[in-house]
Amino acid sequence: MSADLNPTKKLMVLLAAFLAMLFDGFELGLMPVASLSVTQELLGDSYTASLGGEWFASYTAGLMLGAALGGIFLGQMGDSFGRSRALGIGILFYSLFAGLGAFATTPMQMLLLRFLVGLGVGGVWPNAVALVAECWPDKSKPIVAGLMGAALNCGILLLSQIAQYWYITPDSWRWIFHLAGAPVILGILIFLFLPESPQWLSFKLNQGLVSDSKSATSIFLLLKPPLLKLTLAGIMLGTVPLVGAWAASKWMIPWADKVGGAIDPGYKAVTQGWWALGAVLGSFFGAQIASFFGRTLSYFLFSIGSTLLTLLLFLGTAPLQHSFLPIVLAQGFVATLFFGWLPLYLPALFPTHVRAAGSGISYNIGRFVTALGVFLAGTLFIFMGGSYPTIGAICGMIYLLGAFTIWFIPIQTIKS
Repeated sequence: MSADLNPTKKLMVLLAAFLAMLFDGFELGLMPVASLSVTQELLGDSYTASLGGEWFASYTAGLMLGAALGGIFLGQMGDSFGRSRALGIGILFYSLFAGLGAFATTPMQMLLLRFLVGLGVGGVWPNAVALVAECWPDKSKPIVAGLMGAALNCGILLLSQIAQYWYITPDSWRWIFHLAGAPVILGILIFLFLPESPQWLSFKLNQGLVSDSKSATSIFLLLKPPLLKLTLAGIMLGTVPLVGAWAASKWMIPWADKVGGAIDPGYKAVTQGWWALGAVLGSFFGAQIASFFGRTLSYFLFSIGSTLLTLLLFLGTAPLQHSFLPIVLAQGFVATLFFGWLPLYLPALFPTHVRAAGSGISYNIGRFVTALGVFLAGTLFIFMGGSYPTIGAICGMIYLLGAFTIWFIPIQTIKS
């Protein structure tokens, strides 16, 4: 159990998982702030504003599709061969292929690389949260879950601060992809040296499965009774905030770039920075708020608040208006409360032998849906005449689905 790790090793696990998630967030935030510049340079004279939005949707969909596959299969790997090893492999994937983005010469090459980056991005989340959940005592879990949720958005905040001072433009964007490849060092160190979960090791030893290929069946166990109901509940809980974040919220960044970029090339990064600051606070305090209000009521309140603030963001203000950045901050805070909720409760849904795979499926089936949603949003964006506020507001209604369906999940299936 967690007591088998001494305090130094427990802190090492927490720090490694936090950094893995931080750079995960860096990768997630990269294309929203760089996409229009990348596409403009790669397309040259054939670039149009509509094509910029369409390629932004394609890059996002490719990343989400890769993340969905990576989360499921690297989650499976974490259950079979260890959380730490799978975590290290995920980091190696997202850093190596992000770094190769600096050498892309066509949008299709970049799209393929974003898909490959997504494999690593998706694989980090289930293994990081499962590893930390198993290495820290119950009384620490709300704080630790908050840190895991905040780490992703700390990465987005870090990226936005860098981009405010070193502009990402059509003439200068490849440097940010070189920088995104740097975490490869962290991946190697984690793969070779990070302690494994004592709870996972104990289970493998007790079951006699340390080298038994039967451990490779956890995905199939999750897709049949009695675990199927937990898997379906987890998928719903993970899908709503992901679709909301990527099919709705992220349109604010290219919108800010389109409206304010000619006046201030750093305005898109400023916008992302305000959102990320709210998101860091929201994803950290989401776990604490969920503990206070309870799992069901908190998820409902997060859903209603996210709906209202997303509509206000896209229909009640606009880039360069005085109210825009404060509303971006508020929307970032409320819409990411989910991401403090998820690390706290998703791993707890599943028993040890399927925990990483269960978390991975729950979180990453949502990314399949998100990939489809973003692709459809890109098509709808063209149909709507390239209107960022219209597409953002329409897609933001997904949060209402969470407000409705949370009441139909049997609370007894969600284990502490």
